[in-house]
Amino acid sequence: MPECDNPLWPCAMTGAAACLAGFEGMAVVIHGSSGCYYYPTTLLHAPLHGTFILENEVIFGSEDRLQEVIRELACTGKRIAVITTCVPAILGEDIRSMLAGHDVILVDSPGFSGDVETGYANALAMLGPRVDPEAPGVNIDGACLFDPFSRGNVQEILRLFSMASVPAGTVFCQDRLEKAGRASPYTIGTNDDFSSGVGRNLGGTLGFNEIRDTFTNIGGTVEGTDIDPVLSELQQQEERVVRACDKYLRRYDPPAVAIFAGCSYALFAAKTLGRYLDAGICCVGSRNRVEEAQFPVVHADGLSQVKELIQAHGPDLVIGSSFERAVSGDVAFCGIVPPIRGTVRLYPAPLAGINGTLSFIENVLNACMDKKT
Repeated sequence: MPECDNPLWPCAMTGAAACLAGFEGMAVVIHGSSGCYYYPTTLLHAPLHGTFILENEVIFGSEDRLQEVIRELACTGKRIAVITTCVPAILGEDIRSMLAGHDVILVDSPGFSGDVETGYANALAMLGPRVDPEAPGVNIDGACLFDPFSRGNVQEILRLFSMASVPAGTVFCQDRLEKAGRASPYTIGTNDDFSSGVGRNLGGTLGFNEIRDTFTNIGGTVEGTDIDPVLSELQQQEERVVRACDKYLRRYDPPAVAIFAGCSYALFAAKTLGRYLDAGICCVGSRNRVEEAQFPVVHADGLSQVKELIQAHGPDLVIGSSFERAVSGDVAFCGIVPPIRGTVRLYPAPLAGINGTLSFIENVLNACMDKKT
């Protein structure tokens, strides 16, 4: 087994919490230590509950503490979900038996069982999402609380749906809990790293080409829609991007770029910068899966590996998280993957949709020009 060297991608427990906490009407309990509670709480910015087991529970068992927390939440009227962490899993406690007297969803998702996507998928499977053939509209997929752009992505896709007269189906996973069982037969994505697999996928929304193809699919599949307003705005905004990038390239050379993120966002960034800014993509370091692309894609989830890649390629621009920023020196930087520290983030900025691409290009151009002055 390879050495775990400064992993930059959260564990399965965090992924499960990101899935379940996104649904209204759900009370999510992290059954583990205080650290296993505070990490997803600060990362997801969502209300969670914890058992905060201590040495005493490790030695004598955690059932009493777990039962106490469940009883406190039972009066809220919310559906309760319990996520197991590494300590109770290693102890081998029979958590299912402890919860036999309660109507509780149990997600066995200790950190060592996989990464954030694994936990997310396992938790969603426990909810048992179902398609209602009569449900109108199109679902929005990939809205994971772990993604700092998820809320902005949802708002942007809802805006485009309104323009195209497309009813919104279920948002996975930021919606009312009951809507998980009444999803539309059709789905579009915002971040393929967190795909639900629910409904027929009509495409993604990362980048102008994907948006154009996806809304063309919607127009040919969903009755009563009018995609022309979306396609018209897309053409206008793409022309703005071309003009802005051409103006930059008249003054400066195309940047050499190193990109570090989940595979879906990383490839979006690489394709977008290559297409509009003629950027040289030095490397794409994927936190999770590796897909074939026209760019050099490697699996990079350790800080030392990231540092080596940045030093080896000497990029003009680094795209990633605060980890990459910390090891990239005085190089232009844009954040697209958590953690993104040292900045105030109040506005729910998107990365998907038309405004997502505009925002991304704007941030890149400003970051690069700031280093030129």
